[in-house]
Amino acid sequence: MTPTPSDFYRKTSTLEIFQYLFIALVILYFGRSLFIPLSFALLISFLLYPVCRWLEQKGMNKSIAIGLSLVSVLFIFIAILYLLFAQIIEFSHEWDSLELKFEETLNQWSAFLTNQFGINEEKQLNYIKNVLTNSGSQVFSLLKNTVYSFSESLFYLLIIPIFSALILFYRQLLVQALYHIFPLDKKEMIHEIILETIQEYYKFIKGMLAVYLIVGILNSIGLAIIGVPYPFLFGFTASILTFIPYIGIMVSSLLPITVAWITFNSIWYPIGVIAVFSLVQVLEAYIIFPYAVGSRLKINTLAILIMVIAGGILWGAAGMILFIPFISILKLLADRTESLKPLSLLLSDGKSKK
Repeated sequence: MTPTPSDFYRKTSTLEIFQYLFIALVILYFGRSLFIPLSFALLISFLLYPVCRWLEQKGMNKSIAIGLSLVSVLFIFIAILYLLFAQIIEFSHEWDSLELKFEETLNQWSAFLTNQFGINEEKQLNYIKNVLTNSGSQVFSLLKNTVYSFSESLFYLLIIPIFSALILFYRQLLVQALYHIFPLDKKEMIHEIILETIQEYYKFIKGMLAVYLIVGILNSIGLAIIGVPYPFLFGFTASILTFIPYIGIMVSSLLPITVAWITFNSIWYPIGVIAVFSLVQVLEAYIIFPYAVGSRLKINTLAILIMVIAGGILWGAAGMILFIPFISILKLLADRTESLKPLSLLLSDGKSKK
């Protein structure tokens, strides 16, 4: 059967779509040092836009309104950092007891290995020395990666407020430029998409708050089942500190692990705390987060989960958060573009009216 021109057109269009998609992924991956802080700044500016507009309508200068809005976000971030360092300080108070407990545990394991397997202390020390020698290069690599991650985070903390302030200050100019990119008859549609994008970002934040609430409850229930003292305090502290990827959950778990070890005089209780936090983190990443956020954005859980994984591959922990608002914006565009109706159907939750 001879292919028709329409078949050739469809094949060419599909090929072009994949080419554009590949180019976009390459740009996103290699340009992540720019796009990650810019995306966070865009998210913050969308959230602060109603506040800035309200202050400006009350007669406040635009620059002062933007500054006050950013200071409010800064106070929230400082509060989270204070909670993080408070956990570290509380953990340092238990260090002497933890050191004694750790030494006691090592002696017990050493005696167990000697009695059960005939491995004397000299062989154990030689084995530990060999492990430390072989892991020296790995420790250096870990330190190098840690220093790089810290410097990258510091750069983000400095540049994101600057980007946010500039986006809010030049918002009329950016919107006008966006209007000129598209045909004149699409101006009303672009205006609707911008307003709905701001609404979608608010829905995303509400979904994130629901995630933190659910994670805090699950952490608290798990710790209470184990018998760790103050389960709700430790559970919700860990939930709030998950805002800081990786570091937050590790620091927040140190204190309940220490308290469990000292209180119950058994290694199994700290292991239980680690198991509870690990299980809740897995549930949060692959079930709670996609469902809670996707239901508010009216995007199906499968699409959310794919975007979470794709964001993690391209941008790490930041991508797992930022790619969700991106897909909601993509759905807004697909809903209003006839050629992208299949994509709109793939992203929808199946509950919208026909």
